[in-house]
Amino acid sequence: MNTSLNRRTVLRGAGAAVSLPLLDIMRPQTAAAAAAANAATAPSRMAFVFFPNGAIMDRWKPEGEGSDFKLNDTMESLQPHQQDLLLLTGLTQNHARANGDGGGDHARNASAFLTGAQPRKTAGADIEVGVSIDQAAAKLIGDKTRLPSLELGIERGRNAGSCDSGYSCAYSTNISWKSPNTPNAKEVNPRLAFERLFGTPEGAATQERRNKFRKSILDFVADDAARLQQKLGGTDRHKLDEYFTSVREIEQRIDRANHLRPKEIPEMQLPEGVPSELKEHLRLMYDIMLLAFQTDSTRITTFMVGDAGCNRSYRDVDVKNGHHELSHHRGDKDKIAQIAKIDRYLTEQFAAFLSRMKAVKEGDGNLLDNSMILYGSAISDGMRHSHDDLPILVAGKGGGTIKSGRVLHYPKETPLNNLFLSMAERVGANIKELGDSTGPLDIG
Repeated sequence: MNTSLNRRTVLRGAGAAVSLPLLDIMRPQTAAAAAAANAATAPSRMAFVFFPNGAIMDRWKPEGEGSDFKLNDTMESLQPHQQDLLLLTGLTQNHARANGDGGGDHARNASAFLTGAQPRKTAGADIEVGVSIDQAAAKLIGDKTRLPSLELGIERGRNAGSCDSGYSCAYSTNISWKSPNTPNAKEVNPRLAFERLFGTPEGAATQERRNKFRKSILDFVADDAARLQQKLGGTDRHKLDEYFTSVREIEQRIDRANHLRPKEIPEMQLPEGVPSELKEHLRLMYDIMLLAFQTDSTRITTFMVGDAGCNRSYRDVDVKNGHHELSHHRGDKDKIAQIAKIDRYLTEQFAAFLSRMKAVKEGDGNLLDNSMILYGSAISDGMRHSHDDLPILVAGKGGGTIKSGRVLHYPKETPLNNLFLSMAERVGANIKELGDSTGPLDIG
């Protein structure tokens, strides 16, 4: 009797399918089978976790270099994962700087973080920055999973009005940009994020009727748009083309849903709304990211643990003043100590997530081994609004392509975007350039 299971086996249920993680039963049963099935490996995934307001850098940076290093105070909770980390110094996001545009470093911090582009200074509708690395990669490999990417956050924010020195709130509340003019709205409600991944337990007939209705509406819009395009000028044709591209992507998702039977929905205890406790909110959103990777529902995620310039207090660690307010500490030792508490607290939540990732076995390793989780910001010193020598780490081995457990010191002004090119390459997205990139970093 054949006791193995095909790697492509999926759970089928209500309108789509969920790929299974790499199970032992999927592994070859003989040496000959192993030689013939080397391709049956787990996919590589990448995630980008953004935190606001920079960090107290002398408590962030590790001591030492290469594999001989010691984690500093902020990083202490990551000690069990030290061999899973790359800690990188010297990286810069130049387009988070003013470059002649004056104030607004927090808005530029978020909007340039993954795009590597200079945001247009405007509080109006004419926002423009660039395509972010997650979306550039999703365009190349997003068709391999049910969702091309998943965008998560803790604060909903808003995309209209001015939030930072004449910059639109869209710049402060988004790190994922589908096009230079179109941010990807993040989901902050754990239940809705879960349903974005797996849908709801509706009957197959109801789901099929709904999909058919949506498809007929999309066909109508597409035909109408094609006729209208003939009457438009160049700028309007460009805007309509962006819209039309989004319509086609929705059509493709619906087509996939129509050809799949109902799926099993993983069990997860979720509140009805947004949790009132920050620690629980962070844990749930990290767990949804884990589940998205484990089920191969997507291989690309972004997560904002706070919007740019976030002024939240952190009562869990007895910090009653606002984070952004404290970041302008002017050397006040008490304020610096409070910010260090915040830095440490957020790192502890990230470390707990890494522990849960490592607990998920996958092949000869675990889920973290087959992932790259970047944790960082495009501001280093929050008081000076510095955008060089950034607080950046990458957790995971990228499917064995990253030599982790090291501190890597790069020359001053090395573009952060070079790291993004290296990460994208490891998930199968060969992206030649992003922002001011000069070529992939050697992190193998």
